[in-house]
Amino acid sequence: MCVVTIERMERNELERLVGQLMTGQMPVEQFLDQVQRRRTADVGDARVDLDRQRRCGFPEVVYGEGKSVEALIKIFEALLSDGVEVLATRISADKASELLPTFRQARYNDVARCLRIPTVDSTPVESTRASSGQHSTAGPPRVAIVTAGTADLPVAEEARETLDWMGVEVELISDVGVAGPHRLPEQVDRLTDVDAIVVVAGMEGALPSIVGGYVACPVFGVPTSVGYGASFGGIAPLLSMLNSCAANVAVVNIDAGFKAAYLAGLIATRAATARQTAEEKEPQMDADKRR
Repeated sequence: MCVVTIERMERNELERLVGQLMTGQMPVEQFLDQVQRRRTADVGDARVDLDRQRRCGFPEVVYGEGKSVEALIKIFEALLSDGVEVLATRISADKASELLPTFRQARYNDVARCLRIPTVDSTPVESTRASSGQHSTAGPPRVAIVTAGTADLPVAEEARETLDWMGVEVELISDVGVAGPHRLPEQVDRLTDVDAIVVVAGMEGALPSIVGGYVACPVFGVPTSVGYGASFGGIAPLLSMLNSCAANVAVVNIDAGFKAAYLAGLIATRAATARQTAEEKEPQMDADKRR
């Protein structure tokens, strides 16, 4: 059984907010936002954070390694019952085969080891502008994923599943590593109109620096555990990326496709929102100039 609990706000903090509301220092909407209580679903094996989307912009993502199938089922059910589309990473094929019969609507990506479960009413939502017949030129959030080699695809696919779950448009460019240096310049045009880039590379991990030298957006390097013995399971490319000369390169943990994608997705969604806001203000600015 799933029990949803409410964390209590400290009494003195609540009294302070009520005082600001009564004296008119705080509008009602801000007051309600402040006192909205954080919800947690206690499923026995875990305490599922049902308030994360309000605080952080996106719901909780489930890390599958180390969790039993029974625990995963209870966590998934708690999220789905709250209207949250499930994204679970690091789900082995064996676990997926046990989970899929329980969640008929689920989709499993065996390369990425990611399981996605839509809610019953998960359908694309048209924006007000689109539904009213108005055309928006602001563009959706867009992120490119670049891989050095085919062996890096499992990490890249984890990143792609994450971005798709976040509602971000993804451009995947595969197998353009430094061993064939002519391959990346051939694809640079596909990188000029994105909000952020995730670069996945093993071996010496040089690719993020090169990509960073071509673009004017954040680049998130993901070192992978691909390589021979001296790569030390991804430590060599990690250190190489951390020492990048390219000023726009940041680095996440080894094989952390989810983390790089989540960071890139946050940047992209905020950038898209800013573009949309600017576009909506343009008619008013033009009207003001004509006065």
